Amino acid sequence: MSGHEKRREARRIATGEVRVKLVDPEPLEIEGKLIDVSANGFRMSHDCAALRSGQVVDFAYVAAKGRAQAMWTRILTSGVETGFLIVA
Repeated sequence: MSGHEKRREARRIATGEVRVKLVDPEPLEIEGKLIDVSANGFRMSHDCAALRSGQVVDFAYVAAKGRAQAMWTRILTSGVETGFLIVA
């Protein structure tokens, strides 16, 4: 089944700055760029390899702000990508 789309929601390409703030395990603010958004989530590129699945962050970008959970993080040679599920 590799190569088949498994996403439940349509994604729209997005641009602009996004900022996420962690409190646990220690305070950390990460700035990055939006890659795409959906009704209940977003993906961003950034340079923080310490961001882990399951961590809850406060986020803000031009069209939305709130709380989200990191669902996955992919470390690439060009940087880091993380997908988030908006939780509140």
